[in-house]
Amino acid sequence: MLSDQSATGSSAPDQPEPEPREECGVFGVWAPGEEVAKLAYYGLYALQHRGQEAAGISVADGRQIVVFKDLGLVSQVFNEQILSTLQGHIAVGHCRYSTTGGGTWENAQPNFRTTAAGSGLSLGHNGNLVNTAELNERARELGVISRQGATTDSDLICGLLAAAAADKGIEAAALELLPTVKGAFCLTFADENTLYAARDPHGVRPLVLGRLERGWVVASETAALDIVGASFVREVEPGELLAIDAEGLRSSRFANPEPKGCVFEYVYLARPDTTISGRGVHATRVEIGRRLADEHPADADLVIPVPESGTPAAIGYAAASGIPYGSGLVKNAYVGRTFIQPSQTIRQLGIRLKLNPLRDVIRGKRLVVVDDSIVRGNTQRALVRMLRESGALEVHVRIASPPVRWPCFYGIDFASRAELVANGVDTDGIRRSIGADSLGYVSLDSLVAASEQPRSRLCAACFDGEYPIPLPDEALGKNLLEGLSGAEGASGPARHVSPAGYGAEDAVRRP
Repeated sequence: MLSDQSATGSSAPDQPEPEPREECGVFGVWAPGEEVAKLAYYGLYALQHRGQEAAGISVADGRQIVVFKDLGLVSQVFNEQILSTLQGHIAVGHCRYSTTGGGTWENAQPNFRTTAAGSGLSLGHNGNLVNTAELNERARELGVISRQGATTDSDLICGLLAAAAADKGIEAAALELLPTVKGAFCLTFADENTLYAARDPHGVRPLVLGRLERGWVVASETAALDIVGASFVREVEPGELLAIDAEGLRSSRFANPEPKGCVFEYVYLARPDTTISGRGVHATRVEIGRRLADEHPADADLVIPVPESGTPAAIGYAAASGIPYGSGLVKNAYVGRTFIQPSQTIRQLGIRLKLNPLRDVIRGKRLVVVDDSIVRGNTQRALVRMLRESGALEVHVRIASPPVRWPCFYGIDFASRAELVANGVDTDGIRRSIGADSLGYVSLDSLVAASEQPRSRLCAACFDGEYPIPLPDEALGKNLLEGLSGAEGASGPARHVSPAGYGAEDAVRRP
């Protein structure tokens, strides 16, 4: 489930907690003769679940780059009129949820810079870096700052890349810079003539390559390829840089691959119709549910999911246990991220903003309720209470992931460790906290087995505390770069244009 409450705000006792969110979705297309802005729009629409704070698209036509971005959902930021003005053959798209840098307009992407040679550079980033402070110091030494007041690791990459490209060009600059960038990153970036894509050596976040009849597409998930009619070619390899232009597709290595894909993509982050490393996400979640039923059986009358993310696992649990599957909760499909705060009266209804029980289904039943994860526990606590008030005799909670005990520094905006309900508390303590009759988590071994990936190729740091990319001694956090720039940023939708008279940090505001 996605919460419409800011992840930085506090949760009232009956409020659904902010669920784990990933930073963003990236999309890039090189396709002469196609309406690339519209392809990017629909690609971002397919990736909207990965980021709901801001959206942006840049388009290059061989002479200049135009960027349009704003706060809001993809459908709120763009309309037919705006898209019709974004003409070219290369597009970079981005939808954002903030991990490093607050959710302000200044931090919306794609980022934009102008090189000393006068060419433009637009860049979108999915993931989170762990050497941001080091990169920031390097940028300060080089005088690479953003007068727009951006405070993201993504903007640092864009600025450093543009600075290095002055002498050697974007491609060579990327091959020089990327080995020094530590953490999780999937990058899609472009100058006036070439589309680029890069993935960190650990491949923490997914990134795929697709083929159009007249071009190429890169995207965070295969579902975005499907939406725009692109055929899946392969995943972008960890440590690989792709360049696509009129000469074709080129592949270079900037680091040796050490795959550590995020296992939480299978649990929650990715769309169920996406494929990761050859394994369908939906099939993985159904198998997790089967294994969950074997590990934590329950004497019950009905298995119900917490929609939508708990549905595949609930199907698997019901199939393996022999307990009938049913729909006991109705989700309001139109409650997504919103900038309108609910009134106090509505806020007190808490989880009912998103989920409402089917009382005739629930009344008098012993329920198995399957959800994807528990972070702070507020959502499950409110849910159990609501089900009991609707007449459930027993509520047995089953979770399709292990206990989340550690924060993520690679692109998921989890709570701090002190806020995680599983930190320092055993399963029975969590059960008492949420008020369930029983509680069972799938084991990490079963989760890994369901993914059909070798354990050695997966990152499960949020479950076991084993971080594959070393963390620095200095502090990490969402607001690491906040306050370092005293510049005032823009406050509304804007275009960045290059090189036709505007510098990298200049914005032309729309009426």
